[in-house]
Amino acid sequence: MIKFLDLKKINEPYQFAFQEKLNLVLANGWYILGNEVKEFETNFAKYCGADYCIGVGNGFDALVLIFKAYLQLGKLQKGDEVIVPANTYIASILAIMQVDLIPILVEPKLETYNICPDLISEKITSKTKAILAVHLYGQLAEMDTINGIAKQNNLLVIEDAAQSHGAIKNQKSGIDNQKSAIAYSFYPGKNLGALGDGGAITTNDSELAKVILSLRNYGSEVKYQNEYIGVNSRLDELQAAFLNVKLPQLDAENKRRIAIARRYLSEIKNDKIILPFWDFSENHVFHLFVIRTENRNELQQFLLENGIQTMIHYPIPPHQQKAFSEWNHSSFPITEKIHKEVLSLPISPVLTMEEVDSIIEILNKY
Repeated sequence: MIKFLDLKKINEPYQFAFQEKLNLVLANGWYILGNEVKEFETNFAKYCGADYCIGVGNGFDALVLIFKAYLQLGKLQKGDEVIVPANTYIASILAIMQVDLIPILVEPKLETYNICPDLISEKITSKTKAILAVHLYGQLAEMDTINGIAKQNNLLVIEDAAQSHGAIKNQKSGIDNQKSAIAYSFYPGKNLGALGDGGAITTNDSELAKVILSLRNYGSEVKYQNEYIGVNSRLDELQAAFLNVKLPQLDAENKRRIAIARRYLSEIKNDKIILPFWDFSENHVFHLFVIRTENRNELQQFLLENGIQTMIHYPIPPHQQKAFSEWNHSSFPITEKIHKEVLSLPISPVLTMEEVDSIIEILNKY
């Protein structure tokens, strides 16, 4: 059986370094916001080309804390509208709602699965104050266009990069470096995955970074002095230690993903299968390789019978979830088509080229 994702195999090369880090953390006796977290924040900021990195508990908290900080700074007010892709993972939308902001769903492009910039302007009202751009499946949204729209309308831009580690290498190109913040998740299955939950925020905005730094730790910068109503969302010291081990290999692992994607794109030849769009630039790190087909369940079963595990990202669009009953009768036809047809193929740094051969061969026989 070719597994969809073999986390055990992905982390095996690091096990001795992980053990050394564990021993070091145990020996230090400092388990919360210690040297490993500081080191990772420094390393990841440098890697991303950002001035600041703040480690937090998970990717969802990263988004929530960005919004909380903008609220605290007065750049957002409760009840403000935030534009967000209609087909994103539900966490992006939940983060907006968590802080009493209003998500405004915008359809994606069918080709890229990312938010369609042409449709953003249609949804901007006097209440619109921010755009949450999601880099879905590892491919960057059209940020030049989105940033241009934001600048014209004086909107904040927040980026959900939970699936695109390594695709954003230079935050200096933001709309003005003072209006951007990027949220990352280090959930185990991500391109840069921890051995548990973890997240981070990168930004070039010193004022924003200072507030987030405090908010993640009960609203306190100095112990027992609480400036804000904060939360407890700190990147775990041990997870930071593991991430410090894995970060130097992220580019190499992304290159492996891209090499597999190139083979899929050039060698899968089946009229029943729609391959993902990619312009072969550096804007994609293939967290997922997502195909589409009208008979998704049939194809998934066919692949399983031939020893290939696949996943569906995601089977139910957000507006059709029971949690969002107010949207259940809304129509987002492109989003609905995507969620009905997508199927994610195995892609990871440890997938062998022999396994890729088998996947391509079986797909071409379907």
